[in-house]
Order: sequence, then structure tokens, then C-alpha cells
Amino acid sequence: MTGKTPFIDTARRVIRSEADALTVMADRLDGSFRTAIDLLLHANGRVIVTGIGKSGHIARKIAATLASTGTPAQFVHPAEASHGDLGMVTRSDVVLAISNSGEAPELANMIAFSRRFDIPLIGITKAPQSALGNECDVVLQLPDLGEACGTGVVPTTSTTLTLAMGDALAVALMEHREFTAEHFREFHPGGKLGAQLARVSDLMHSGSALPLVNTDTTMADALLEISEKGFGVVGVLDDGGSLIGIITDGDLRRHMSDGLLDLKAEDVMTMSPRTIGPDVLAQEAVSIMNGRAGERSVTCLFVAEEENSSAPMGLIHIHDCLRVGLG
Repeated sequence: MTGKTPFIDTARRVIRSEADALTVMADRLDGSFRTAIDLLLHANGRVIVTGIGKSGHIARKIAATLASTGTPAQFVHPAEASHGDLGMVTRSDVVLAISNSGEAPELANMIAFSRRFDIPLIGITKAPQSALGNECDVVLQLPDLGEACGTGVVPTTSTTLTLAMGDALAVALMEHREFTAEHFREFHPGGKLGAQLARVSDLMHSGSALPLVNTDTTMADALLEISEKGFGVVGVLDDGGSLIGIITDGDLRRHMSDGLLDLKAEDVMTMSPRTIGPDVLAQEAVSIMNGRAGERSVTCLFVAEEENSSAPMGLIHIHDCLRVGLG
């Protein structure tokens, strides 16, 4: 485009400008961050996150991130707060107010309410001497480096810095509480993330759905069990009820010329089948079934507490994993 800056150059300038600003903010973090974390950790209620305009959009995301990582949080719109939603805020809460300039008039009633009832107030702003900054118990100051748009009027760098500060708070709290991926799944059971954090026990079939026979079961009955349960396999149990073998379609083909129906399950089974524990992530089960590290791929795995030494408690099929988006 003659006479105009190529789009790719603009994109790189914006991204590098914001990345440089993030580095500056990281280097300037001080004891105020520790104080803010202490206020959040000692709150008996929730973190009330508020902001207007673009700061409001960022505030919603910060509230969602806090809530999904073990810190109860709620976004309260400052304009709605002035029309009754201040009733959502209690003396047990902490208010996290966001305003780049610190002068957003819509925050006035929220600020006044927090001061009247001694509710801790944390501010994220570039102006610690602003209307917001002057009232806060602690200010997390954003570096005043201008916006990446070049005109200085479009919230770009400032919103990126605010978002990163919120993420820093959430992750610091999360790590302090030793919040794990398993905890995260409790708040996020849906979508791709929920599927990736699903355990084998969440997807496995159990009880009467399991295809199982004993070692002395005739192959005629074993074939009926395979057909009835519909997984294409049958597990073989010893006298103590432990899983010692499995019969697959490959085993059936290998014994077709041996008078298959006259044989017993122990004559056809493959010994010591691969199993998986119930608390293992389902994604790991997919990796095993797909044949990692050069191993033969399989379509299902029996689930047992201890490999080859306990009764099967379930079965997970590759189709179960594909159904929830794993694979």
C-alpha cells in the first residue's frame, strides 16, 4: 500500500510496545503487590471487581479468572451499583476498583460506600494521586507509557497492563492456595478445558456394563458377552476376581482355525492386559490407547486401582474420549 504503513509493521509495533510496557510494569512491582495479596487472602467474603468502559470489560475478565482459580469474586457494574447493586457488597468483601486515570466519576459511589463501611479498597490505576488512588488502602500502579495506538486515546497498552496485573494477582493467590488442575476442573467442567481435565473415572463404564467372563467360560458364551456389551472386547477374571486377561478381535482371528467355539476363555485370552487407574486424566488414557512410545494401539482400557492385581472397576473406550473432545 503506497504511502501507508504496511499492516504487518503496525501489528509488530503495537505488540512490541505492549510487551515493553509489560516488562516495565514487572520490574516496578513493589511491596504494594504483597499488601494487596494480603488483603485478598484475608477477605472472608468475595472480591468485588468494578470498572467502567474498557476497564469494566477487563474487570469482568479478572473477576472470572479469580473465581475459577479459587478466589470467590464477582463483577459489579459501578453504574448499577449506584442504583441498588451496592447491596451486593458486604463488609466481608474486598473491592478491587479499576480506572486507568483514576478519575472515573462512575466509581464515586462505590468508593464512598467502601470507605463508609471500612471495606478494604484496592485500586489499579496509573495515577496514585487521583480520586481513586487517594482513597485506596493500596494502589497497584500501572506505568504511564502511553497507548500503543499512537494517538494516545485508544485504550490498548493500558488495558493490556491492567489485564496482566489481574492475572498476576489471580496466579499469586492460586499458587499460595496450592490450587491444582483438579481443583480448576471443579469450576470448569465444560468445554475443551474441562475435557482435558476429565479423569478416567468421569468417562468410564462400570457395573453391569462391563464385559467380563471367567477363565473357564466357553468361547461361545464369551462371544455372546462381547456382542451384548458392545465394546469389542471381554475381560477375563481369575477365581479371585482379578483381571488376568483380555480377548480382542485379534485374539479371535488367531484362533479361528483352532475350533474356537470348543475353547475356553483362558485358551484364547492375551495375558496381563494394559489397565489404567481411575484418577488418571482421560487425556493420558487417549495417549495410551493411541499407542505411545511404539506400543500397539487399542480401542479401550480396563480401569483398575492396581495393575494386574485387582478386580476391574470400569472400562474406558476411545469413543468416550472422542465424544467429549479428546483425541
